[in-house]
Amino acid sequence: MADITLPARGAYADLNELIALRFPARQLRLARKNRALSALAGPNKSNFRGRGIDFEEVRSYQPGDDIRTIDWRVTARTGSAHTKLFREERERPVLVVVDQRNGMFFGSSHCFKSVLAAQLASLIAWSALDAGDRVGGLVFNGAEHREIRPRRSRKTVLALLSQIAGYNHALPLANASAPDSFADMLSNLRRIARPGSSLFLVSDFHGASREHAREHLFQLAQHTELTAVACSDPMESKLPRAGKYAVTDGSARSELHTADKKLRSIYQQRFQRHRDLLSQDLLRLGIPMLQATTDQAPFTLLQQFYGDPRQ
Repeated sequence: MADITLPARGAYADLNELIALRFPARQLRLARKNRALSALAGPNKSNFRGRGIDFEEVRSYQPGDDIRTIDWRVTARTGSAHTKLFREERERPVLVVVDQRNGMFFGSSHCFKSVLAAQLASLIAWSALDAGDRVGGLVFNGAEHREIRPRRSRKTVLALLSQIAGYNHALPLANASAPDSFADMLSNLRRIARPGSSLFLVSDFHGASREHAREHLFQLAQHTELTAVACSDPMESKLPRAGKYAVTDGSARSELHTADKKLRSIYQQRFQRHRDLLSQDLLRLGIPMLQATTDQAPFTLLQQFYGDPRQ
């Protein structure tokens, strides 16, 4: 098995490597909320209140009960205060959402963002299954998507990884993604995500600032526990040192000139502005954002926030 402390490698994900990540994933505990992760969510808490819960019964109100659970209909009918009792789900649905659009088919060192996303998604899925959660997901490429319904099953995780690998190997697509592809994905996610679900959205978040996308994120944050994992490549944040570089999209080649200081400054500022706006939008919703880069090991990033203290 490859050294998990090293960055992912290659232009395409290897299904066998994604499957093998089930072993290091046992060292992660997604339900563990350390201080670093809590700080990323900011002081504003979302309306999410823990795992999914099912209504169980109504009983007379007792001192100390949460007034938000008072059943006003029963209270009005009986003349005395009654409160609802709920039963917490033993297993929470965990949905791993993986972006495999053309924009993810990019990398300047070690691997492409699409490969980074695949490995992060695999680690998250295996860790959730190991914790006894029901695991499913959604893979999208801007033209279509595939849903995997959450189940507590190794076969379901393997099906999810197979879909991720299939979408990954189809890159690059002949047709570019639609402008609202990110918002369309979130719309589909809202349809399948049950209240109380834990969602991990692994993407470069291109299109997340559009109005429809922001509204969908707001709605999802009200009823689910959403974690953003933003993938990027070092060359997206900063151009390489001055010189001429050959670049390719897999079919055509061209030269990139990076000697212009003004161009370099504008390029860097544009990326930072986009990342700051995304971070602020998510912070307002109480959504933590993990920043993953292609020159960093996926396992090392997740271990920083979800490492099992017993290991």
